[in-house]
Amino acid sequence: MTAVLQPSLLDAVDLAGTVERTALSVDAWVDLCPGWLDGADALFDRLVTHVPWHGERRQMYDREVDVPRLLSFYGEDDPLPDPALDHARAALSDRYRGELGEPFRTAGLCYYRNGSDSVAWHGDRIGRGRQADTMVAIVSLGAPRALLLRPRGGGPSLRFSIGDGDLLVMGGSCQRTWDHAIPKTARPVGPRISVQFRPRGVR
Repeated sequence: MTAVLQPSLLDAVDLAGTVERTALSVDAWVDLCPGWLDGADALFDRLVTHVPWHGERRQMYDREVDVPRLLSFYGEDDPLPDPALDHARAALSDRYRGELGEPFRTAGLCYYRNGSDSVAWHGDRIGRGRQADTMVAIVSLGAPRALLLRPRGGGPSLRFSIGDGDLLVMGGSCQRTWDHAIPKTARPVGPRISVQFRPRGVR
């Protein structure tokens, strides 16, 4: 299916012809489409400036620690911070509606400022993702970072390098049966923004 969007924001993309699907175990899968988003560098700059980024603290064993990245979340009734994200969400909803059965509703943004920012192994299992197959579509902006996937409970991991407008979609049972992470790195890397589109009731 071809999504016809504003050329200044996104190219018209035939996702069915450009996505490479990797089948995982237990009906889980990952789609990867390098360079899916046109104008990714300009969008990155706009989001860095205009998104109300904030830090969070979480309990880690016996102490409270800073979450190693900045965050911003947009619920299904919240206006997104840039028109390009509205177009991206609409295009992804059109492409995956047949498998997902519903549109993407929310957008979670993470700002990885350098190689010290990261996210630990986890699955998006808050809400419906704990019991049911669902989908998370990630649009990556800025410098490439490694996204790792491994079976829940441990095992060999798969590595995807995503950045600069790449699209990665995790579907099927992936959130229930696999975990993913963005590890810290000692290599000098530039900043990256991850935009995660999810359906209703999935975090």
